Amino acid sequence: MKNFAERLIAWQKRHGRHGLPWQQTRDPYAVWLSEIMLQQTQVGSVIPYYQRFMLRFPNIATLAAAPLDEVLAHWSGLGYYARGRNLHCAAQMMVERHGGIFPDKFESVMALPGIGRSTAAAILAFAFGQRRAILDGNVKRVLARCFGIAGYPGLKPVENILWQKAESLLPDSGIETYTQALMDLGATVCHRKPVCVACPLNAGCVAFKQGRVAELPEPKPRKPQPQRETVMLILLREGEVYLEKRPPVGIWGGLWSFPEADVKEDALAACRERFGIEGRPLPALPDFTHTFTHFRLKVQPCPIAVTAWRPEARQPEGLWLNLEEALGAAVPTPVRRLLEQLGG
Repeated sequence: MKNFAERLIAWQKRHGRHGLPWQQTRDPYAVWLSEIMLQQTQVGSVIPYYQRFMLRFPNIATLAAAPLDEVLAHWSGLGYYARGRNLHCAAQMMVERHGGIFPDKFESVMALPGIGRSTAAAILAFAFGQRRAILDGNVKRVLARCFGIAGYPGLKPVENILWQKAESLLPDSGIETYTQALMDLGATVCHRKPVCVACPLNAGCVAFKQGRVAELPEPKPRKPQPQRETVMLILLREGEVYLEKRPPVGIWGGLWSFPEADVKEDALAACRERFGIEGRPLPALPDFTHTFTHFRLKVQPCPIAVTAWRPEARQPEGLWLNLEEALGAAVPTPVRRLLEQLGG
């Protein structure tokens, strides 16, 4: 397609997004934070988290020096918590290796945890004006439709073709506007249900001309999503609730959560054996399902009033907190949901 970059740049200046908080700066720290938060998360959800995060952690040094618990507390509810852990780790790496300065070399940025090829390119384009190609999910969709590239973009051979195309289309100048234009077009026009009449590329778009918009890009081959089940033990004692810290890796790594038991396990017996707690069951809360990327988790809340306990049996990674304290901790969304029900 002729004038691909020029068409996009002109469109972005007239119709693109210009008022997002991270667009008002070239500070690589702020750009980095926004790019990480925007991974798999909508702009509207990100903005309040970004603003709160920047107020508390305004620079690399502040973030690196903060306790991980506090970082995750500010991330709580945004999901994909490995992003928050990687941010904290990367900030500490930059303090140790780069004197607290965000690096401007592609290889150095790629070496930071949580940053892949496309994210590194976006940061360097927006913060330093470097001429680099991006290829996030939105851009893959735009290129697949515009140039009629078949196949599921998550497959390596298809992704390689898309990368080659993305590299070949880069403009000689105006990389920041061009990069933003690709992001904006994919987010606001060329989404799953595209508004092709508003697209600046429709005259040369293969999918539009051939009536293949609904076919491209090809979807990921679907597999049945497995379902797991767990019982969350909601232990209540004198106005306090018991939370324990999860292992640093895995689902909800490093976050505070209710202890869990197997659905076939006797909940009261589990409390007695694991925590030295005697209790009585309270009225049940409704079961619910929480969906992750690769599976669905059915949660059975099990509220228990603690009637007696042995202090010496307390687990070192557990804390008794009142509801306000618990809601202020770094807790995953399902735990927050249950805490809010208890407080309601």
